[in-house]
Amino acid sequence: MATPQRNGFLDWIERTGNRLPDPAMHFLAALLLAWVASAVLAGVAFLEVDPRTGQPLVIHNQLTGEALATFLTKMVTTYTGFPPLGVVLVLVLGVGIAEHSGLFAAGLQRLLDFTPRSLLSPALATAAILSHVVADAAIVALVPLGGALYYAAGRHPLTGITVAFAGTTGAFAMNLLPTGLDPLLQGFTQSAAQILSPERLVNPLCNLWFMAALSPPIILATWWVADRIVEPRLRGVAVDGDPAGLPKVEPVSPRQQRALWVALATVLLLGGLVLAATLPQGSPLRGPDGALTGSRSPMMQSIVPLMLLFLLAPGLTYGYAAGVFQSHKDVIKGMTKAMASMGYYMVLVFFAALFIYSFSVSNLGALLALKGGAMLQALQLPPTITILGIIVLTAFINLVVGSASAKWAMLAPIFVPMLMTTGISPELTQLAFRLGDGPSNVITPLLPYFPLVIAFSLRYVKGVGIGTIISLMLPYTAVYYVVSLVVLFAYWGLGLPLGIEAGYVYP
Repeated sequence: MATPQRNGFLDWIERTGNRLPDPAMHFLAALLLAWVASAVLAGVAFLEVDPRTGQPLVIHNQLTGEALATFLTKMVTTYTGFPPLGVVLVLVLGVGIAEHSGLFAAGLQRLLDFTPRSLLSPALATAAILSHVVADAAIVALVPLGGALYYAAGRHPLTGITVAFAGTTGAFAMNLLPTGLDPLLQGFTQSAAQILSPERLVNPLCNLWFMAALSPPIILATWWVADRIVEPRLRGVAVDGDPAGLPKVEPVSPRQQRALWVALATVLLLGGLVLAATLPQGSPLRGPDGALTGSRSPMMQSIVPLMLLFLLAPGLTYGYAAGVFQSHKDVIKGMTKAMASMGYYMVLVFFAALFIYSFSVSNLGALLALKGGAMLQALQLPPTITILGIIVLTAFINLVVGSASAKWAMLAPIFVPMLMTTGISPELTQLAFRLGDGPSNVITPLLPYFPLVIAFSLRYVKGVGIGTIISLMLPYTAVYYVVSLVVLFAYWGLGLPLGIEAGYVYP
């Protein structure tokens, strides 16, 4: 395949993005800016009324000796108590077991083993969306597997790579089951909502019903794009990689198949135990009002530990049954390997937590929200247009800031309270961010996994570059946005619930 021609716009995005500081430095700069802004605005009398106190809003100077002393004394707890940090680190332990044991790879392989050649695309897209429970590990495992499966089936391997990449990354926000992304984003959303309403809680599964409803249309859209647009475009592209270096589709061995059945039985047993524990009206997992799904119920507050159990239990049983785990040392090794990959995230979160703390206690977040909300109210835009604007803005920001958690850490303290003042719920604002963030993941060269996708593609086709992958992924991005918006506005028009304890309006 010839080297793709240079594209001025894409080249500009790549050059500009590469010149940007690391996202951790974005938060450090934002922290310093918040301090300076608080000192400048502390003496200004604002007419806006603080909805938390009913009094005129006052900006608190964060550069006074007292404020800096408080900042230092609270620094450790501000970091360790940052809601998304604990969520991610706990779930990574389970993901590490599921991945290191081989459960994830074997389960996906078995799912695709009995799929007819003509149905590879919807099957792979379904597997990709289900794989969101193991987060970024799905990209590393499923993208090369997609290429190998299509190659073995006599179809173009780049089609398989694009389907897996689109499903794991472009449709990252969609899910048929709860994933770690749900409580991760909820932590940022709840903290942002409490800038204006300190008692406001956000359910971790506040977007679950919509995302589950969106998944089937996205799977069908992936199928259509892959088979009707991408693969026909690749008909003249020769597979000229090194055959000896191409990845092989390894069949699942009889022992692995037995181990998969043991893992499935473990999941069913665990699910039965949880169900039995929740059925009695006096269950300790129910809230004071007897509800299971309320934000204050132990069931919802335990969603992350429960997800950890549903990763650990089948991962352990599969690992021992398949002979991957010989002793507890192998288990700990899998956890350690997964946790080691989180070093960068832990550094990023340190700066994000400090920025959000200062942004909140200074009242700058409340001021920006009230000012922005007043502007939106003056424009009298329909809520649908406001939400559409959030989706479009997020999509463009995603081209230069690849991390979903980094973006939402920056945007949530601004978007969530601002839209609350216009009557839009935090849950709907979070959903708009998710819909804007996902589809453009696959067309930004700044995505950390983008070079990895190019490397997988080069195994099959020489000359693949950034332009090649972006040109193949653009149809997925465009169709994903169209389908997501159509489903959102239809869903909204019918007044269907976004998720558990999630409406469209605030209060």
